[in-house]
Amino acid sequence: MFFPLSKLLYFLVTPSNALTLLVIIGFGLVAAGWRRLGLALGGLGGVLLLVAGLSPLAGLVALPLEERFPAYAVDDRPVTGIIVLGGAIETRTSAERRQLAVNDAGERQIAMADLARRYPQSRLVFSGGSGSLGGSATSESEIVGRYADTMGLPRTRLILEDRSRNTRENALFTADMVKPKPEERWLLVTSAWHMPRAIGCFRQAGFSVTAYPVDYRTGGWGDALRVNGFASEGLMFLDLMAKEWLGLVAYRLAGYTDAWLPAPQASSEAEEAAPSL
Repeated sequence: MFFPLSKLLYFLVTPSNALTLLVIIGFGLVAAGWRRLGLALGGLGGVLLLVAGLSPLAGLVALPLEERFPAYAVDDRPVTGIIVLGGAIETRTSAERRQLAVNDAGERQIAMADLARRYPQSRLVFSGGSGSLGGSATSESEIVGRYADTMGLPRTRLILEDRSRNTRENALFTADMVKPKPEERWLLVTSAWHMPRAIGCFRQAGFSVTAYPVDYRTGGWGDALRVNGFASEGLMFLDLMAKEWLGLVAYRLAGYTDAWLPAPQASSEAEEAAPSL
């Protein structure tokens, strides 16, 4: 039940959806004769839509997530394997257009190709099933396998995990497939803003991984006061970050992660300690 409920809850609390519904409710109240209350709610919803879309709010919400884990520092330690989480592949478009299509998180696939080349002896895992509620859609892993040559990925090294529907299942199913040993070093590639929840899930699954964050949506704390040129841009950004913070809370309550906001904690993960928020 967790998977469908999370989809429904996200739809209802997404800022752009919630504020638009507030405006619609306001108009409905005006039509029903509750003019003062309706205008107040509709006006509030409209103002909040503009603030959410144009103000630095989305960046301020994103920065604690993106700054939680430092960028990967290259060293001489061997890398046993590379794990790349799904979320960047547009499966329906890829299948219907018969070519690889990626979304704004496409840096995950770029990093996968780059790391496969830089660490030719490492195992290469892509973890991504289908996010469809019906469970019948093409999986991201299937698309990666189909277009491995396009991305320059060696098929002989590819391990495709195609059952997972969310981050928790990414961790559980990947751990079950590769059966990591304590002395091994595995890199985890996902978006910087998604890294805390992903690391928390892998730790809870007993899989120690080293963060390799990509797909940054901010340039750092210098973006804390940056306004958006288009309200649609800011709303889309805020929706994504609201989903991630909601996911952190839901996963912690469900026991899927080891902390409310997982942070670097072990030297064996090759991560420097980060200040607590």
